[in-house]
Amino acid sequence: MAQARTLRKSELKQLIDVTASCSRYPQRDVTMLLFSHLCGLRVGEIAGLRFDDVLDDKSNVLDEITLDASRTKGKRARKIFLPRQMQKHLHEYVASIRERPLHGFLFSTQKRACFSANTATQHLQRLYERAGLHGATSHSGRRTWLTTLSQKGVSVFVLAEMAGHRNIQTTQRYVTVNDEIKRNVAELI
Repeated sequence: MAQARTLRKSELKQLIDVTASCSRYPQRDVTMLLFSHLCGLRVGEIAGLRFDDVLDDKSNVLDEITLDASRTKGKRARKIFLPRQMQKHLHEYVASIRERPLHGFLFSTQKRACFSANTATQHLQRLYERAGLHGATSHSGRRTWLTTLSQKGVSVFVLAEMAGHRNIQTTQRYVTVNDEIKRNVAELI
């Protein structure tokens, strides 16, 4: 099975622009995509986010969240640091919600149910397809996030820790080596 493709900056912008202009629930959908692209969350982790995870007791957006071991693929708790761009967008998304659902999950389907990992995967797949990004899947955001950080010189050990991988070989499989990376390396001399 082929790996999910990584997106260039222009393709991510295209995805966000198309989603923001064509989606029935643009703020929800863009926020879900950004959790993947800016924070490296897996789709099941995104679907499982609760208001309590991202907001303090005064409803202010947190700058970091903790996913307990029961909600991660590797059954290993990890801290997720939210970049300012994510915090800003999350604040706008939460402010747009008229009434928080009783189930407490951050993202709800149009029927006001919480997303399962499977329904979120299918939903994100449709968003990529609508944006014309063939070969992109719900895992593209996570792969793009790791590849982008690698291009910026972040150590594979730090990447593995942030991604929640026990083994750096797992992390290395996520990183796409492309001409831009090689060009940047050539300039280090």
